[in-house]
Amino acid sequence: MRTPGVGITLFLCLFAGQAAIIAISPVLPQVASGFGVSTALAGQLRSVSGLAAGLGALAMGVLAVRIGLRDLLLVGLAVLATGSLVSAAAPVFGVLLAAQVAVGFGLAIVLSGGLAASAAWPPEEDRPRILSWTLIGQPGAWIVGMPVVGLLGDVSWRLGWLAVPFLASVLASFAVARRRREATTEPATGTWRLLRTNPNVAGWALGELLAFSAWAGTLVFAGALFVESYQTSPGVTGLLLGLAAVAYLPGNFLARRFIANWSRAMLAVLPLLAAVIVALLGGYRPAVGASAAILSALAFVAAGRVIAGSALGLELCSMRRVFAMRIRAAATQFGYLFGAVLGGAALALWGYTGIGATFAVLFALSAVPHAVAIGADRRVSRPVPAGGQGVRSEIGH
Repeated sequence: MRTPGVGITLFLCLFAGQAAIIAISPVLPQVASGFGVSTALAGQLRSVSGLAAGLGALAMGVLAVRIGLRDLLLVGLAVLATGSLVSAAAPVFGVLLAAQVAVGFGLAIVLSGGLAASAAWPPEEDRPRILSWTLIGQPGAWIVGMPVVGLLGDVSWRLGWLAVPFLASVLASFAVARRRREATTEPATGTWRLLRTNPNVAGWALGELLAFSAWAGTLVFAGALFVESYQTSPGVTGLLLGLAAVAYLPGNFLARRFIANWSRAMLAVLPLLAAVIVALLGGYRPAVGASAAILSALAFVAAGRVIAGSALGLELCSMRRVFAMRIRAAATQFGYLFGAVLGGAALALWGYTGIGATFAVLFALSAVPHAVAIGADRRVSRPVPAGGQGVRSEIGH
């Protein structure tokens, strides 16, 4: 049997991970009703999985120093499949809650290992394309998974867990298993020292956390913005959010043309553009079509920033790729928590205009470490491309 291509394999991995995270969203009221709990309490399922994913990303080094990327991904996909299966069969709410912990840990492993593999498995000249297709797995799960889970929810919310994240995890496992087993993923010592002592790595990590807090927070409150500003129905709201996910795709494909040499410059510029757009999203709401267009523009820009951030992290930690993507996975999941907390406070105090301003500040602050790094490179008069090639010798070699 022919081994599936790297791009397809890693696309399936991130598709499976994201599908497990969004499987609860379209059927949240049915889940709450089925277990006799409030919708607000049922909504904490996403918080539990997000917290578990963030903590799991930070703690999974014990696996990364013992097994290769192939086996690391197989472990993560097995945990995802198990969490999805238990979610579908959960007899009581407590079991469903526990299953989300497994889903979170599985996501952390798959996301970190999948992004690391996008740099380790293909030849160097093909890495931007493979990274791009890998990252497309997440919005792909949103675009495909949301409607499927919603339609199956009319029969039973449990079917969605089987048809999307469980099935996707099984398919991804078959694709990964076709690859040859590798040696240990990364060295066992010195990993966290990079974050403590190297300003390039620390600045990149801080920028990722700030930017993901702004972007994830926007996603948390975007649906409510449409409902409360324009009284859109749940179906229309879901469609508008799906259109924004579609706009993410061309942003990803366009940005991959530039990340080889310009990832650092993109991370200094794109967040500033995102800051302007998210401020408009919160403060300028003349019509539902205008807000949908603004959100789609933000998704387009965010896609470019995400792929540039992943590429730079993989470059900075070229010998610690799993470590770099563990940091990115933790930033993504903790970003949901921080974005939800800060956005909720801003909404209570200043409304949606305040949310837009708060996330604009976070986006703008995420550009600062990269602007400082570019300035430092210029001051020492080194001919360093904006993509960060000049820091290769300082880290990971």
